[in-house]
Amino acid sequence: MNLLAVGIGGAIGAVCRYLFGQMIPKMGSGFPLGTFAVNVIGCFAIGLIVAMVGKHSDIDPRLVLFLQTGICGGFTTFSTFSLETLALIEDGCFAVGVLYIVLSVLLGLLSLLAAKILVGGWHL
Repeated sequence: MNLLAVGIGGAIGAVCRYLFGQMIPKMGSGFPLGTFAVNVIGCFAIGLIVAMVGKHSDIDPRLVLFLQTGICGGFTTFSTFSLETLALIEDGCFAVGVLYIVLSVLLGLLSLLAAKILVGGWHL
């Protein structure tokens, strides 16, 4: 049942991300406004969910999985990244939180570059 909740939510989130990205064109500078907006909205949404669960312990865990892991995860993994980073900082692990940010961005970009080089798709 948990897998179904996550899967259905993920499908909804992914479709919403695609539609949202299509509705908002890139700005003149090429800035990916649609992706940026999706990431910010996803972070706000996951923040609402976490706050509501914190205030209302009677919320069905499957609903949380559907909304947080499913919809928000399908909409943007950036929201989960942000939630985990904030949790590290709130738990007093500031240095680990900063390390997580730096390594995630740096290794994400390097992995993308390595894959493009591997298939011959990288150029300046």
